Amino acid sequence: MTSSLMGHLVFPSENGHKVWEDQSFFKWRKRDAHVTLRCHHSVEESLKYWYERNKVNFLVANNAVWNDDAVNGALDSAAFWVKNLPFVKSLSGYWKFFLAFSPSEVPENFYDGSFPDSEWKTLPVPSNWQMHGFDKPIYTNIVYPFPLNPPFVPAENPTGCYRTYFDIPKEWKGRRILLHFEAVDSAFFVWINGVLVGYSQDSRLPAEFEITDYCHPFGSEKKNILAVQVFRWSDGSYLEDQDHWWLSGLHRDVLLLSKPSVFISDYFFKSDLAKDFSYADIELEVKIDNSRESPKENVLSKFTIEGSLYDTGDWYKSDVYADLATSSATNIKLNSVSRATLGFHGYLLVGRLSMPKLWSAEQPNLYTLVVVLKDESGNVVDCESCLVGIRQVSQAPKQLLVNGHPVIIRGVNRHEHHPRVGKTNIESCMVKDLVLMKQNNINAVRNSHYPQHPRWYELCDLFGMYMIDEANIETHGFDLSDHVKHPTLEPSWAAAMMDRVIGMVERDKNHACIICWSLGNEAGYGPNHSASAGWVRGKDPSRLLHYEGGGSRTVSTDIVCPMYMRVWDMVKIAKDPNETRPLILCEYSHAMGNSSGNIHEYWEAIDSTFGLQGGFIWDWVDQGLLKDFENKGKCWAYGGDFGDVPNDLNFCLNGLIWPDRTPHPALHEVKYVYQPIKVLFSEGTLKITNTHFYETTQGLEFTWTAHGDGCVLGSGILSLPLIEPQNSFDIDWQLGPWYNLWELSFAEEIFVVITAKLMCSTLWVEAGHVVSSTQVQLPAKRKVAPHEIKNNEAIFVSEVIEDKMKLSKENLWEIILNVQTGIIESWKVQGVLVMNKGIIPCFWRAPTDNDKGGEANSYLSLWKGASIDCLQYITESCSVQTKTDHLVKIAVVFLGVPESGNSKCLIKVEVVYTINGSGDVIMNCKVLPSSDLPPLPRVGVEFNLEKSLDKVKWYGRGPFECYPDRKAAAHVAVYEQKVEEMHVPYIVPVECSGRADVRWVAFQNGNGFGIYASIYGSSPPMQMSASYYTKAELERATHNEDLIKGDSIEVHLDHKHMGLGGDDSWSPSVHDKYLVCPVPYAFSIRFSPVTPATSGHDIYKSQLQN
Repeated sequence: MTSSLMGHLVFPSENGHKVWEDQSFFKWRKRDAHVTLRCHHSVEESLKYWYERNKVNFLVANNAVWNDDAVNGALDSAAFWVKNLPFVKSLSGYWKFFLAFSPSEVPENFYDGSFPDSEWKTLPVPSNWQMHGFDKPIYTNIVYPFPLNPPFVPAENPTGCYRTYFDIPKEWKGRRILLHFEAVDSAFFVWINGVLVGYSQDSRLPAEFEITDYCHPFGSEKKNILAVQVFRWSDGSYLEDQDHWWLSGLHRDVLLLSKPSVFISDYFFKSDLAKDFSYADIELEVKIDNSRESPKENVLSKFTIEGSLYDTGDWYKSDVYADLATSSATNIKLNSVSRATLGFHGYLLVGRLSMPKLWSAEQPNLYTLVVVLKDESGNVVDCESCLVGIRQVSQAPKQLLVNGHPVIIRGVNRHEHHPRVGKTNIESCMVKDLVLMKQNNINAVRNSHYPQHPRWYELCDLFGMYMIDEANIETHGFDLSDHVKHPTLEPSWAAAMMDRVIGMVERDKNHACIICWSLGNEAGYGPNHSASAGWVRGKDPSRLLHYEGGGSRTVSTDIVCPMYMRVWDMVKIAKDPNETRPLILCEYSHAMGNSSGNIHEYWEAIDSTFGLQGGFIWDWVDQGLLKDFENKGKCWAYGGDFGDVPNDLNFCLNGLIWPDRTPHPALHEVKYVYQPIKVLFSEGTLKITNTHFYETTQGLEFTWTAHGDGCVLGSGILSLPLIEPQNSFDIDWQLGPWYNLWELSFAEEIFVVITAKLMCSTLWVEAGHVVSSTQVQLPAKRKVAPHEIKNNEAIFVSEVIEDKMKLSKENLWEIILNVQTGIIESWKVQGVLVMNKGIIPCFWRAPTDNDKGGEANSYLSLWKGASIDCLQYITESCSVQTKTDHLVKIAVVFLGVPESGNSKCLIKVEVVYTINGSGDVIMNCKVLPSSDLPPLPRVGVEFNLEKSLDKVKWYGRGPFECYPDRKAAAHVAVYEQKVEEMHVPYIVPVECSGRADVRWVAFQNGNGFGIYASIYGSSPPMQMSASYYTKAELERATHNEDLIKGDSIEVHLDHKHMGLGGDDSWSPSVHDKYLVCPVPYAFSIRFSPVTPATSGHDIYKSQLQN
């Protein structure tokens, strides 16, 4: 009767009160939060379950799908996750679905058994309905997608109506039935057989309802009808303003759980390590649900509670699991000692584990915990289990400690994101994320910005990944308000905020990977945070607390955890004697498009400054959604592509990887700065440091490779003694195995690469994987002389016809230069056209996302304000200075003036071409920019090659894209790629495909004819790029698929190229040393014809002064 009365009060059609617009009402009949339940019927079943469930490794990632196959992949995963759990049933599958325009338009009594749903469409569960053609996704970063008027939401509130049918298995007869929603966005009502049984909010945590009394009993011919009404918007949406797509529906699985009348409803595993880690005292707090019993007292008079830990380390040494029970490590028994304080404190079990195998990200040792409830006869009534790890998280001055060690956080932020199924999870895709993270030396993840799928935590436990678990609270949009306070300042929001924090902790409390709890993200700071912090610290003092809001240094955080703080400010805090907490950046290095510049400078500071302990890059994956565009097929979509208003365009594309988990070039740089084996060369000594805290180098094989002027001189195994954690080994470079090669080589530059590879396979990679690789340059054997060629006495013909000068030597080469403009219009090699436009000065690049950040102060705004984007080059003069039958010297002066008609010269460029009989063209350039210009995008030259010259070979950094402030991972060597391969398909096109520190480059067609360019004289290495897409085309297109190839290859050779930046993407963030200041520059480039009989290396050697 009470339930029926409450149903009338809750359901809106009964009284007009909209509970989804009442911040004080966020759940009804919802069971208390608890750990994930498995509902085993025996210890043996639970051990077999984990034996099978833990069989996961890098091979699973090969099954990851990112296209339409992901729809079935999500359903398969939902079924897989409940496999071998006879008392857990997944209701995943295709449900009947109807989307109403608003709650008022929901079909009347759609939850009744007699309601006709045959005309309704179907929708897979789990899923987001926007990913299946209903409604549309919306992407915003800060602003809410509806007017800020809490707790109210628009009347036009898309409302999903779901219906499905289920039976109760006969084995469940007489047992209690729980209906478990793993997560629903954003608020929902649920009915069983027409009876309203519950309401819940919080889009990222479970909601569970007991439905025992509302189900048709086993044996009934009636099917049970489950109906759910999901609101896209609710007052809870005000607490969920995270920087990601707004997607709705039953996006995680829906389960039925079967439990006995009295059952284990929750348990909390704790371990307290001895100071010398020789043993761990175990404490297990167990909750028993006997709410349907009468009387409820004296559970222990009828039942016993037991616990055991099983060591999983030896489980997979044989192919059978008959003896899993013999792996028992310790028993945990009920504590009979009464506490000093009065009252009931729960059922507490205690035990001791000797010589525990400790969990860390480096050595993720796990135990299986089994908790058993037995009746008076000793029969198992209920059984629960989970993976646990023995580890200690603590704090010392300016340090976060794991097992007593100040571990370094090499982290990323990770949203749950799948390009096809949105917020829905797939086993193989989660494994793919972890495998990629581990392979790229990432050891920590921040769940941004909400609790994630339960399986994610198990996988992080298994693979070894430190984690910050974050409450589903963000109210960033309130920052823009001048009339409404942040919810954290309002008492009416306190319960809802605390419920989200409590729900997270209660669900995830047994996971070893979690080292910090986070109170949320960008939600201001106030009393509600203080209250939540107090609860968490009281509930779980075994972990640290994290919260950035309020300036990242409030009393509610145990870590100074700023966002996007500049390196110098980090160091200042670390050196502040009054700040005793460690500094860990909760977000840094904003990886939007072609970004991640300067990251090596962060790590130079972190590696050398006590009190700095790492950070979490923003973020892991580009949040592009797969959309079938009318004219270009399926490609990645971002904000606004679905007609969503408001939107924040491509600000969702901040990942180190594309939506299909293909790595961006920047991931190489991350792997490098995160690598655990560091190699430094200083004062004649190679120092090899093992920065691990637990792992020695026993499992690594070290190798070396020496290169001279890009050519391999030799390689081999580098024999090193075992290096203990946090120790190093020094090598005198003259005693290294490469020294004889150095002595015998005539190369100008000699580099040595030291590589560390895994000798054995792991969960996350097969043997042979490169963990660390560092290139160092050995001392020069002699003083480096200018790169010059001797004058060639070969005779060639030069003639002027009208405004053209034709220079040629027999049928070997031919150059046509316009004597009015001073521009080469044609260059042929043995009759083959190689250059069809150029060579002209260039100071512009297609703007990157970071170039655009900062509004009026952005680099792009400054450039456009100075008309650098629209320079045209007027030839002030072109004169032949020298002309003989074996040398011609031509001087050209270009004036860079705005196309707008303003005749003011912004940049003056003086060029002298020296053309030799050998076909070599030496281009000497002097650049004289106006001193009042902003920093320049680049200083260099641009020319166009015939499009068949698609083979690019260069001596410089590579093989992947790199720039002046993002090149530490790119080794100097000789590389070869096709022009097509050099293009980096950022979802939104920007400046790309650059290669740093290029000494020489050769462009050739399939027959070997082409053109060569190199540094000359005393000029330093160049920045080089080659693309079928012009600067203008890269700037015009809004998607990579929009790009139109030109009829030629646009090549850039830059004496200077501005860095990419990346400290953030909303302010000018290129560090000073990577800016191109408007000052005079001088540089020289050598161009030469290339034939099948010549090579870039040979041409380059000809200009080295031996």
